[in-house]
Amino acid sequence: MNPFIFNTTAQIVFQPGAAAEIGDIVKAKLGHRILFVTDPGLRKLGLCDPALASLATSGIEAIVFDSVEADPSLATVMAAMGAAKTAGATGVIGFGGGSSLDVAKVVALLCGSGEDIDGAWGVGNAKGPRLPLVLVPTTAGTGSEVTSVSIITVGGDEKRGVSSPIILPDIAILDADLTVGLPAHITAATGIDAMVHAIEAYASKSANNNPLSKMLARQALQLLGANIEKAVFDGKDRNARGAMLLGSMFAGQAFTNSPVAAVHALAYPIGGTFHIPHGLSNALVLPHVLRFNAPDAASVYAEIAADAFPELAAEQGAQGRCSAFIEKLAGLSAKLGLQPRLRDVGIGEEHLAGMASDAMKQTRLLVNNPREVNEADALSIYRAAW
Repeated sequence: MNPFIFNTTAQIVFQPGAAAEIGDIVKAKLGHRILFVTDPGLRKLGLCDPALASLATSGIEAIVFDSVEADPSLATVMAAMGAAKTAGATGVIGFGGGSSLDVAKVVALLCGSGEDIDGAWGVGNAKGPRLPLVLVPTTAGTGSEVTSVSIITVGGDEKRGVSSPIILPDIAILDADLTVGLPAHITAATGIDAMVHAIEAYASKSANNNPLSKMLARQALQLLGANIEKAVFDGKDRNARGAMLLGSMFAGQAFTNSPVAAVHALAYPIGGTFHIPHGLSNALVLPHVLRFNAPDAASVYAEIAADAFPELAAEQGAQGRCSAFIEKLAGLSAKLGLQPRLRDVGIGEEHLAGMASDAMKQTRLLVNNPREVNEADALSIYRAAW
């Protein structure tokens, strides 16, 4: 058995309604004045209000920063950091989707350490320490509440990451009630995103691929596969919503320790250039990347096929089960109402070559892929997806 390192969030609270009791949960950790990082949509919907009321009742002053956008920019991070410093924040809460959580992670790091963001980019370069940090996801997809990565958009469409266990939060609060109002198309896209995390973590060529990540990936696929349709088509099913949130977290724990690969590498140019939501970007290339990988990864995909789709246990042989798994995933995206082709989201054939070139920049991801991917391969995959 190979040596490995496994990092995860210190405390996880899985409880419906927990956000409305957040003051009691975090007051011993965060201090008396916190920066509350969220997005304008959640603020307008009032989804933050019970949490803010709970913080006030517990004697915690919350300075709300609600300007986080999808694919958050470095300018947004700097503005949030400025708000935290001006307020003298003693802790940070990230409340929302992956974008808000990623901003909260970097703000906690920069305010706590005083380091420069340019020195923190990359793997293991953040020095720390950070401010106390609590993350509350409102979508079941990114798993950001248990991942040691924050992705920020810099210089236009370029995405850069801070990757370090230092930015794992002190507490993650999983409250399924926060996801009940999530629209069906967002539920579908974020759910597929979580499934991609589990699949790529399980099959990752990373030297740190480990038994814990593999176990969590399989458990994630079991929860996600059994509940994604229920959550999409009956958004008020709290049991399904809770299972999706837990599955997303398990997948996050898996991939932050056994990193993702070519699906994400090819998804980033779709999101960065065309501003397609990350989960949908993954879904658009998922079956095509897996078909490309199949010659080298059929046995690995066959091992997890029945976790997501129990009926595939009857499929005989690794090749047959792998093929059936890939077709099931493609069919699931279509069944959930996600656009099946790149052309369906406004990407022209003339853009594919540039996307393939951009995908090659994601070296930190491509090295984990079960099969080596060159630029010509990436272009062929995009053409298949187009």
